[in-house]
Amino acid sequence: MDWIILVISILVIWVASICKILMLSLFPSSVEHFNNGDVLGRKAFLLVIAHPDDESMFFTPTINYLTSRGHDIHVICLSTGNADGIGKIRKDELYKACGTLKVPLSQVAVVDHPELQDGFGKVWNHTLIAKFVEESIKAHDIDTVITFDSFGVSGHCNHRDVNYGVRKLLLDCPQIGIEAWELISTNILRKYSGPLDIWLSSYMAWHHRDRKPLCLINEHPLRSFRAMAQHESQWVWFRKLFVSFSSYTFVNTLQRIQV
Repeated sequence: MDWIILVISILVIWVASICKILMLSLFPSSVEHFNNGDVLGRKAFLLVIAHPDDESMFFTPTINYLTSRGHDIHVICLSTGNADGIGKIRKDELYKACGTLKVPLSQVAVVDHPELQDGFGKVWNHTLIAKFVEESIKAHDIDTVITFDSFGVSGHCNHRDVNYGVRKLLLDCPQIGIEAWELISTNILRKYSGPLDIWLSSYMAWHHRDRKPLCLINEHPLRSFRAMAQHESQWVWFRKLFVSFSSYTFVNTLQRIQV
């Protein structure tokens, strides 16, 4: 009997979570994050990722928030995802996914450098990462950088190196004058709680409001599924399950990178 009550309770919360997301898709939040007080509030963002599909698996709540409010978003992917020898295919898939997410293809860049190749156990050159990010910032007059935190959601070494590279840039070039935010990694229970995590993420952002984290609920979750489906080479059964049950499909919590 107890387990039946538990299952029903989870289902009720799940439905309530979906309803809240659907309400936000119809009536977007009027809260303006990332607004530094400018009259227009429009800013230029640079999303720094490690592999094609990172944008669709982890960052779509953030991307959808920014594009729906008219912000200018650029994406730099620091590898072609060539671990299986299909880097060219994955690069093309990234362009398709970004188009689905309403990011102009002219604002998507993919790096293919011998010291930044996809793979577990491959340590990336942090100085080189900082160089590529700095070039993008200057080329596009970027105000704000968004990337992984030091755990990188999944613990992938390439994700973590991206964070270290951005931090190195902030340390070595404080005069560059940008904001940098990182996507907070959660524990495995929250990671696979799907839309249920919107409540806990919202509470945690409120509870730690002294750190001023940003909780961004995905206002267009179906767009996230369509974007990930553009990565046809990666759209296998376990990634379909991941996108369906990952909290990162439904909510992102960002915190300011402090160096």
